Amino acid sequence: MAQFIVSARKYRPGNFETLVGQDNIAKTLKNSILTGQLAHSYLFCGPRGVGKTSTARIFAKTINCENPGPNIEPCGACESCKSFAEGRSYCIHELDAASNNSVDDIRTLIDKVRIPPQIGKYSVYIIDEVHMLSQSAFNAFLKTLEEPPAHAIFILATTEKHKILPTILSRCQTFDFNRISIEDMVKTLKGIAAEEKVNISDDALHIIAQKADGSMRDALTLFDQTVAFCGRDITYEAVIKNLNVLDYEYYFRLTDCFLSGDYPQALMIFDEILSKGFNALHFISGLSSHLRDLIVCCNSASQSLIELAPSLVVRYKDYCKKCGLRFLYESLEITTVCEASYKSSGNGRLLIEFALMKMCMSVALPAALPATQQQNTAASTNTAPASPAPATDSIPTQKVASEQIQPKKSEIAPSKSSISSLLKQAMKAETPTDNKASNEDELMELIDESDDNLTEEKIQEAWKKLTADVDNPRIRSGLCNYSPIYDIDSHHVTQFVLNEAQKDWLNRHMLFQLQKNLQRILGNNTLILAFEVRPQQDDGEKIPYTTREVAAAMRQKNPELGKMEESLNLEIK
Repeated sequence: MAQFIVSARKYRPGNFETLVGQDNIAKTLKNSILTGQLAHSYLFCGPRGVGKTSTARIFAKTINCENPGPNIEPCGACESCKSFAEGRSYCIHELDAASNNSVDDIRTLIDKVRIPPQIGKYSVYIIDEVHMLSQSAFNAFLKTLEEPPAHAIFILATTEKHKILPTILSRCQTFDFNRISIEDMVKTLKGIAAEEKVNISDDALHIIAQKADGSMRDALTLFDQTVAFCGRDITYEAVIKNLNVLDYEYYFRLTDCFLSGDYPQALMIFDEILSKGFNALHFISGLSSHLRDLIVCCNSASQSLIELAPSLVVRYKDYCKKCGLRFLYESLEITTVCEASYKSSGNGRLLIEFALMKMCMSVALPAALPATQQQNTAASTNTAPASPAPATDSIPTQKVASEQIQPKKSEIAPSKSSISSLLKQAMKAETPTDNKASNEDELMELIDESDDNLTEEKIQEAWKKLTADVDNPRIRSGLCNYSPIYDIDSHHVTQFVLNEAQKDWLNRHMLFQLQKNLQRILGNNTLILAFEVRPQQDDGEKIPYTTREVAAAMRQKNPELGKMEESLNLEIK
């Protein structure tokens, strides 16, 4: 049996033409060779598996080649190229700084640098993972790196450029390598599959490329692993099973549940995903990417940003027509907040389940779909709504363009009658008619009133009910010192507070939530809440707030208190 060589070694680039995804760097290096403008030190930095060491070897082989081709490529036939291919070249030296990072190792390297090359013009020293050198080793290397012999060229490679001393960086020409794009990886893998006589679908190649996360070496390793698992005929289903990748079908099923408001089915799908061994954090990250791709597909100008298999791109373009842009935006906001909070949460599963329920419930709020789309979605998921569809006069139908999806006015700012009818329907479906809490009755009354034009009185009544739920009595008192003022033209609700300290604290901790709750209660998403300091009247008395202000007011009311401070050399503050 012939010895097996992994694809990452077998198909490693041997010339500039076979480099993947680094065309600008290859062109720059070839031009420097053509014009003879070779620097004495180079720094190749970038993510893992993007071709840093391969480029260094190609560059070293090319500048020592005796008969380079017209495209500045090594010939492969001269003595220098043969000795390099056979691993016996004395012109090209490689050093692993991860295991040779001491001052003694650098001193040994400096001694070797003095020896001229036996074959070729240059002695090239490739130092991989150079950021692993110790501080003392870097300092010992500085002088030689700045003024090496004429025949010596240093090529430093690293994945962590920020760990290298600025004095080293200033002595090198720096080349930043790009992550390999999915398109380039798929093209390369397809050529390797044809060379190895492996039948693999484009969808499967895209999954491998996405899993590789910009690293060509990782993509080739995953390709070998997939071939070992599936044989010579590889399908999309076999790849996602072997690489433990969550199928996109789960995300589409979940989106159907969000659009129909079917949160029990969404929770069951999430449980099924966990039972198959998928990581919950990877799941919510994948759901965020799924929603992002749907948003990208909603406009033809941004559809080029999606990096998926062609068949999936077509499906995303068709599916995004079901979803309102506002619904997708709010859902993406929920998943990103959930993902950011996952590691600090004590119950990660509950956090994700709550996020799924919020996305299902968001359909009943202003970002609801048109009635006709809700019925189609419910029919596609075999989940009939518990209550009859709302009347057509409650939810105005929207015409969805077949060629390009753009946000409609009804999606951005729906009518108040639409909001109130949806809220009423959601509350009737979930609240028993024989046992309603008092706060729900009050909310229903406010929703009934929201059908009319908003007035300052309605906003003030809603503000009283909203602030009544604040637990901290000092905060509640600060919010209720004055009545809010409503500007009907700009839709601004201004709530006055006593001083700048209150204003700053409320803006940092409570403004967003209070504005969101006020919009929800009044059924108007255009309201903008702002806190302002109450201007002092000329004849009005300033209310002390801070401890120093209280102490000053006490001195003003009782002059004897000030005399006592002076006599005892004290300060009341």
